Amino acid sequence: MYAQMVDTGLAKVEDLDALPPAERAFPARIDADVKIEPQDDMPEAYRRTLVRQIQQHAHSEIVGMLPEGNWVTRAPSLKRKAILMAKIQDEAGHGLYLYSAAETLGVSRDAMTGDLLAGKVKYSSIFNYPTLTWADIGAIGWLVDGAAIMNQIPLCRCSYGPYARAMIRICKEESFHQRQGFDIMMAMCAGTPAQKAMAQDALDRWWWPSVMMFGPSDAQSVHSAQSARWKIKLLSNDELRQRFVDQTVPQAEYLGLRIPDADLAWNPERGHYDFGAIDWDEFYAVIKGHGPCNRERIEVRRKAWDDGAWVREAALAHAAKRAARTDDAAEAA
Repeated sequence: MYAQMVDTGLAKVEDLDALPPAERAFPARIDADVKIEPQDDMPEAYRRTLVRQIQQHAHSEIVGMLPEGNWVTRAPSLKRKAILMAKIQDEAGHGLYLYSAAETLGVSRDAMTGDLLAGKVKYSSIFNYPTLTWADIGAIGWLVDGAAIMNQIPLCRCSYGPYARAMIRICKEESFHQRQGFDIMMAMCAGTPAQKAMAQDALDRWWWPSVMMFGPSDAQSVHSAQSARWKIKLLSNDELRQRFVDQTVPQAEYLGLRIPDADLAWNPERGHYDFGAIDWDEFYAVIKGHGPCNRERIEVRRKAWDDGAWVREAALAHAAKRAARTDDAAEAA
């Protein structure tokens, strides 16, 4: 979800029987649910897929702070400010965990940031939408973080050890974020008619982008099969999307809000909700950089990277000085 449109670098799923015996060991470890660690041998396409997926996930966590950051000073109470600041701080931490996990695959943080700013990799399309009202902060926590949890819990069992272990803590903190958002929506729906109307407006604008978060339909997701074979991805886009809809519709009913989908209906034969057609033209337009806030988000990240150059240089100089002192002390001894 946070790594939409990741290319595995393979045209089709490998035929295990056609591989030489030495190359069958890796798929056998995957099938046996043995975690792959950084020092283990792995196919280059597996490593490349992980690098792209994990860094896109990391970029999404960092860019995900931006839609909420401009509401810290405008939150309606000191309590809400403190909660929102804690959530934003968590998201920064998630980005750092994930950048660290990607670095175990031999890619530097500088290179990952360079790829983002050059447009070579993406972040989740959801963060290219604006937060127009305080209710949007509730909708992000309820819907966006709710969708994130749906996608990320299976990642705790993915085949790459550092990624799986990072996701355990991230999922625990994401559950707080989802509850925070739902609590905002509950307060607004229990407030004045104007406040409930604001909550409904936020749901109307964030529903379909949240449904799109899981990525293209399985029929259009050409690389999902290989990611599933490697157990990088354990559930398909459409499975995750259906779970999200099934979970969220009763929550909206509890709030007294209406899901903006005229085709939404419970299907007793399937045991799931049927829902309307997704506007994939909008999804692909946002992915390609034509969303409401694409340009703004990248410019903010570019400015932050440029403004922080002196800090990185100072840290490297300090590390080099300490290393030199250690070497001098060793020689003197």
